[in-house]
This record gives sequence, structure tokens and C-alpha cells, in this order.
Amino acid sequence: MVGNRITDIVIVGGGTAGWMTAAALSKVLSKEYSIRLIESEEIGTVGVGEGTIPMIKLFNNALDLDEADFVRRTKGSFKLGIHFVDWGRLGESYIHGFGKIGQDLGLVSFYQYWLKMHQAGQAAPLDEYSINTVAARQNKFMHPTSDRPNSPLADIAYAYHFDAGLYARYLREYAEARGVQRIEGKVADVELRGEDGFVETVVMEDGQRIGGQLFVDCSGFRGLLIEQALKTGYIDWSHWLPCDRAVAVPCASAADGITPYTRSTARTAGWQWRIPLQHRIGNGYVFCSSFISEDEATATLMANLDGEALAEPRVLRFTTGKRKQTWNRNVVAIGLASGFMEPLESTSIHLIQSAIARLTAFFPHAGFDQADIDEFNAHSDFEVDKIRDFLILHYNATERDDTPFWDYCRTMDIPESLQRRIELFRSNGRVFRENNEMFAEPSWVQVMHGQRIHPRAYHALVDLYPEAKIVDYLRNVQGVIGACAQAMPTHDQFIAKLCSAAAKPQAA
Repeated sequence: MVGNRITDIVIVGGGTAGWMTAAALSKVLSKEYSIRLIESEEIGTVGVGEGTIPMIKLFNNALDLDEADFVRRTKGSFKLGIHFVDWGRLGESYIHGFGKIGQDLGLVSFYQYWLKMHQAGQAAPLDEYSINTVAARQNKFMHPTSDRPNSPLADIAYAYHFDAGLYARYLREYAEARGVQRIEGKVADVELRGEDGFVETVVMEDGQRIGGQLFVDCSGFRGLLIEQALKTGYIDWSHWLPCDRAVAVPCASAADGITPYTRSTARTAGWQWRIPLQHRIGNGYVFCSSFISEDEATATLMANLDGEALAEPRVLRFTTGKRKQTWNRNVVAIGLASGFMEPLESTSIHLIQSAIARLTAFFPHAGFDQADIDEFNAHSDFEVDKIRDFLILHYNATERDDTPFWDYCRTMDIPESLQRRIELFRSNGRVFRENNEMFAEPSWVQVMHGQRIHPRAYHALVDLYPEAKIVDYLRNVQGVIGACAQAMPTHDQFIAKLCSAAAKPQAA
């Protein structure tokens, strides 16, 4: 310790959460700080969180990672959104695309003008007015342009699919090059300080004792420090998000190319993910064990693969919810140790990223001010509570009653905060983003509309414009977006040119 500064940081657990934390702290902090990460080769990681949302680019940029090198090294692909199949009704689908919908006109959002003409039967489907959704359906991709600021090509918002194990390895190299010390082994015991119950030392199986001032728990579902040692407590959300299992398996790539989106297909008792990488496709069935057995879920998954399975399927068990405190005493839980939000909207890696950003914003003195800890936890709670509501929306906003699982989801009680939001949308199609919650208005609009929550009316100020002018406006937006998508390269072409894992990087 230097003065009142914390300089000794111990991260317990590797994987995506541990190495993202180590990489970020090694970038932000000076060489005066000691950062040690404990992990065991014998303890596997979940390693299936392979879809992301656009904010991951901010994390990678903060580390000064070269995008082409990152995508190549993680055998990644690009992601424009998520294709939802059979969620509202069997046989229906929609894309939750990142980025904008249309171009706003005056003080009112594009969606409101579209809504008026849609109710009058004079508008194309909503997803024809977003460059992300149009391009996704055509398997097109390119970086947004900076030389044409008023073009839809400047509005392309994207994230990545990548191999989570390769990403952790990539960040491990980054962190170790900046002084992070990796300690191999398993933690056998955790010793607490008598006077205040802070974690003082972790004791390894070989007897090695590792002390620190600030501990970051990245030990996954076990919550080795935050729960097993500090008994923090857990808030269970499984009555709203009833899926409690996932079976995962990779398969060979599809012959028709790498799609620039994740697919989520509703199944009998949950949903199946499909995440295309350069070398394989990641697949999984997230399900509720009260409505289907593990064997039945596994059989369903294996019968719905694009190609040959490349490994034996493995089952993960979880309880959706959050720790009662993400930061307790001198332990900050990051990743699965802090709670679990199922991967329906690819939020897991973002929650790691946002927790790291929050930790740097509230980085403590050696005294650990409780006011800082309380504020950190309040921000954490706000973030996950809003994500929770967005995920519940997908399950509850359905007309499906063909299986007991979907009938339960359709009729279950939902949080008052979500009910209020749905009713506001049903009235006049209004959505308001609260503070800095993760999902903005276009996300809520696309999911609610895609799952058949239809507003009764539209914003009153839309009537200031003549209908003929609105029709021309919609037709122009649709035409320009369609033409821009046509001009884009295919996703496969883009990867082959700039970041193919199969090609050797070209010299600068």
C-alpha cells in the first residue's frame, strides 16, 4: 500500500470475466499496482457467451486493440442484430437490429410516422426501414462510413460473435504483457479479517497464501468470495425468467455462409441460439427443466443443427437473478459471480464490461468508503433490473399457448415497471429511455412490435404533416436503405478481405 492507495489487487478466476478485468486494469493502472489473477487449468469456464452488443467496441478501443487482429485471433464474425423466430406466433419472425430505425422528422421519431401509415395499411414492414435489418436479411456487412454522414451507411451499428475461450486467451496475452501475474492453482480456503470481515487472504491447495487489498471475484456461478466466503445472498428471478438449464454444442459451419446476426428460435420449453463464427457455429438450447427433461432438450438441439456436431453436448445449470450486493466489503463480483442474466440479448459480456467501467469509476481508497460502495451497487442494480424487464418482455409478449411453457410465460405476472412500459406503448407507441439503461427506444420498439404488441394510436403531432408527404418520406427512406444495402459486400466477402482467420495477416 502506498499512503491511502490500494495497490494490491487479486482477481480470483480467469475466463472472459477474469481476463477482461485484468486487461482493463493493467491498461488503466500504473506499474505501481500489483495485479494477480488466480485460475486453474482444471476448472473449466462456461465459455459459451459468444455474442455481444455494440458497446464491446468501446472496451476493445479502450485497450487499443486492432479490430482485424482481434477478429482474426478469436475466429470471429460481425453481428448486426438478433433474428427472433417463433416468439410472438409460430411461423413469424423479426430482427432486433442494432442502431437506428429510419430518419426522424422534426421533433417526432420516425417510428411514429411509420406507425400512422402502418395502421392505415400504407407502410412496408418496419424492418425495411433499418439498414441493419435490411443488410442482415441479405447477409451483407461493412463498416459504417464517415465520409457520407447523412447516408444510412453511416448508421451501421455492429457487434461481434467470437470464440470466448480464444478471447480470454487473447486478453491474457495482453494483460501479462502489461505486468499481470497469473497464478495457477485452486483456492482451498478464504480467510477473513476478524475486525471487519474483509477478505484478507486466499489459501491455495498447495498451501500458498495470497493476500490482497481489493479482491475481484470472477469465479463464476460458485461466487467463491462474494457468496461462499461473504454470504452476500442472492435474489432469484426464476419466477419471471423460468429457464434454468442450457445444453450447448458446436457444429460445423453452414454451406451458405456466415450470417451477420445471431438467431434465437423459440422451442417447446425455451429457445435455441445459433451463433456463427469463422470456424464453426455455436449452438445451445436454453430451457426450463420443469417443462422438459435434459435428455429431451439435448435431442431437440441435436436434431436442429446446421452441420455435424463437433463435440459432445454439455449441460449448464443456473438460476437467473443477481447478488444482493455486487460489491460487498472489499470484494467486487464481476461476471457470473455477480448473477446471471440468460443470454437471450447477448448481455453477459456487456455486464462484465460495464462492471469493470464502474469499478474504475469508483476505484476505492484503502478505507473503502461505504457511500461509494452503496452507489456502485445502486448503479449495478439499476442496470440489471432494466435488462431483466427487457428479457421478460420477450417471454411474456407472446400469443403462443401451444405448450405449457409458453402458456405459463404468456399468463405470468410481470414486474410493475415492465407492465407500465407495455401499457405506455400500447396507448400511443411511446417509449422513453430511463437514464442510461442499456436498451434504447429502437430495441424496445422492435421487440414489442415484432411480438405483436400494437399501439392503439400514434403521436398527435404526426398529424401536422399531410399523409401524402409522410408516404413520400417513408418511401424515400425505404428506397435509400434498400439501395445502400445492395451496394454493401457480403459478410463473407468482408471477412475474407479484412480479417479471415484462415489467411495470414498482410504486412503493413
